[in-house]
Amino acid sequence: MYEFLRGRVQQLTPTSVVLDTDHIGYYVNISLYTYSKLKEPEEAKLFIHQVVREDALLLYGFSDKHERDIFRLLITVSGIGANTARMILSALNPEETKNAIQTDNVHILKGIKGIGAKTAQRLIVDLRDKIGKTTGSGELVDFSSNRITEESLSALATLGFSKVAANKVLDKLISENPKYTVEELIREALKRL
Repeated sequence: MYEFLRGRVQQLTPTSVVLDTDHIGYYVNISLYTYSKLKEPEEAKLFIHQVVREDALLLYGFSDKHERDIFRLLITVSGIGANTARMILSALNPEETKNAIQTDNVHILKGIKGIGAKTAQRLIVDLRDKIGKTTGSGELVDFSSNRITEESLSALATLGFSKVAANKVLDKLISENPKYTVEELIREALKRL
């Protein structure tokens, strides 16, 4: 998987950019938020999310990790694909998206093309706890803790534990020590299940 691409902007539209990295042009899908940060023909660095489908290999680029993290959370929600997540981040910047979910603002979310009332409510229910964890400065907590929890939950479910019980134990462990690695978290959870 690609972490980022750095290169010269060769072609820029509100939905895509062609990034020339050592004589290879990568076509990257972008949001309007990222578009507003790019200028042609300057050098740019985009954080990448790669989508592999049966019929295509797609790259989604983001001007910063924060936007990519929000994008990755959005696509975990049932019914939200990569293009819909990009549409959300084009209609709202990452901070506005976070605030709409935290404040249960269904009205703002359903105003986005492709998002109905049910999908907006599902976004809020599924992401409120994940996206709502903030530090005193209002910045998002490192999303790696969410990934660590998800990987640990998946491992415990594979081992035969109930997802509900495992999730409760994992949440308690993370609240006690947010610095756990996946391995440490699984070991501690196995002691308590």
